[in-house]
Amino acid sequence: MIGDMEQLPSTEAAVDALRSIASEYAREFEVTHDIGADQTSRRSAAGVGVTADPDGSLPHEAFVEFGGLPRLSVRLYPEDDALISVEGVEFPDVPRDDVPAFLRSVLGGLAYVSARRFPPGYRLIVPLPGDRTYKERLLMVGLSPWLSARVR
Repeated sequence: MIGDMEQLPSTEAAVDALRSIASEYAREFEVTHDIGADQTSRRSAAGVGVTADPDGSLPHEAFVEFGGLPRLSVRLYPEDDALISVEGVEFPDVPRDDVPAFLRSVLGGLAYVSARRFPPGYRLIVPLPGDRTYKERLLMVGLSPWLSARVR
């Protein structure tokens, strides 16, 4: 198993780490791979039939969905970052090496929603080891039952 602080050098290593986390928390796991510059989402200008980057490398992107609640998905980009969605709340530009700790925080019950009275608003807060946190604003009308149960 790849540890939280160990570097994930490739998309495939990151997928293996996520598969291990899914197993650890008894979650279903589904992955879709997009390989080649003409298939990855950030290289739409690559042109038809162009599979390699100008440096000759083959970009590899993966989309992972976890079963159960909370609804979780992770899009791993070739540029060593990820887009994580928790109950529809998107956390863009999460470094690939932070993804395992992020998911363990959510699945381990450490993530919570902070509520503010004025101006009214909510934030989903995901704490990571080393006093690091990720925060994203939520729409007040968009709180799912899972998010509502974590309001502090």
